[in-house]
Amino acid sequence: MAAFEEYVKEQQAIDELLFKGYAISGIHEDLDGATVKFEMGEPAKGVVNLQLLTADARKYVTTLLFSMKG
Repeated sequence: MAAFEEYVKEQQAIDELLFKGYAISGIHEDLDGATVKFEMGEPAKGVVNLQLLTADARKYVTTLLFSMKG
């Protein structure tokens, strides 16, 4: 159950940033997980880097990214 709870925390962090008006501007994958860069405004008024450790959260953010582009 701990893995699911970690995923829920990461999903809520992603949703909160998107709700505040941030947009996904980059994803960097490495062996430690993924770092997702969120930016607000043009030029970047605010930048937040969010470290995602769970595979489900990385899949979630990728799905959001593709659904926003389409």
